[in-house]
Amino acid sequence: MKKILIPLIISVGCLINAQIGISRASVSNNSVSLQFGDNENKGLILPYVTDKNSITEKGTMIYDTTDNKVKYLKDTNTWFDLSVNTIGIADLSLQGSDKTEQPGAKVSIDTTGGNKSTAGILVLEDTNKAMVLPKVANPHLTIINPDAGMIVYDTSKRQLAVFNGKMWSFWKP
Repeated sequence: MKKILIPLIISVGCLINAQIGISRASVSNNSVSLQFGDNENKGLILPYVTDKNSITEKGTMIYDTTDNKVKYLKDTNTWFDLSVNTIGIADLSLQGSDKTEQPGAKVSIDTTGGNKSTAGILVLEDTNKAMVLPKVANPHLTIINPDAGMIVYDTSKRQLAVFNGKMWSFWKP
């Protein structure tokens, strides 16, 4: 019975649509794959990267430890600086040389049920769903101890807020 039940459960699990709410009961609509809770004073921390040369996936967002800036990959080999020409600071002691990277470790959220091979720690693989950033009113005042690489949506100014370890940068469409 176990031999039949376990593959059946795994097969059914692959067919479930992946939509995740963090600090919330559910996502707001069908266009969302990952959504954070509203009205909090916490942000999303981007991965600290020491060598971005092997990253090729457009739209990837990182905290570049070589120059302490928040960046995203706009085009192949073209990184866009979201830190607005300011150099931040970050405590990299937790990422010492004695840490072993696990290249296969990642979380993939997609509703296609396919086996995607996109590189990354957290990969949202849907073509018709998006991530909704944590929403924080006045993050430069509300988040007391932000970490380098933090990114949120400022609900007061209605813009993207990025912390590079030294100061906040704000991006309005």
